[in-house]
Amino acid sequence: MEHAGRLIGKLKLSSKQADPESLARAAWPAAAGAKIARHTRATALVRGSLVVEVEDIVWQRQLTPLRASLLRNLAETLGGPLVTGLDFRPTPPRRMPQRALSARPGAEGIEDPFLGTLYRAGKRKRA
Repeated sequence: MEHAGRLIGKLKLSSKQADPESLARAAWPAAAGAKIARHTRATALVRGSLVVEVEDIVWQRQLTPLRASLLRNLAETLGGPLVTGLDFRPTPPRRMPQRALSARPGAEGIEDPFLGTLYRAGKRKRA
């Protein structure tokens, strides 16, 4: 079986598609394994160091001792030492845009009586 890096090198890809960052990001799930790849995401290659976003600080602490074996797996997957370091960064989970459940409430929707009065007074001044 051929390594992914060698196979990709043989393909006729434009230089934009085969840049080192894209190769390293694409190789991360194969080098890390399915379980680790579900909780991480390779985002960038900065001066030879692959920036990997992890779910939380617990994952960061668990992956730090595995850095050497992950680098070895990346070198095998890419067919050479393209990545020289790993930087694990905890990031909060990304939230998708959400649709409002109802229209924006007017003064009737303001439960606090003082704030409701202020809202109605401001609305009268504008009108």
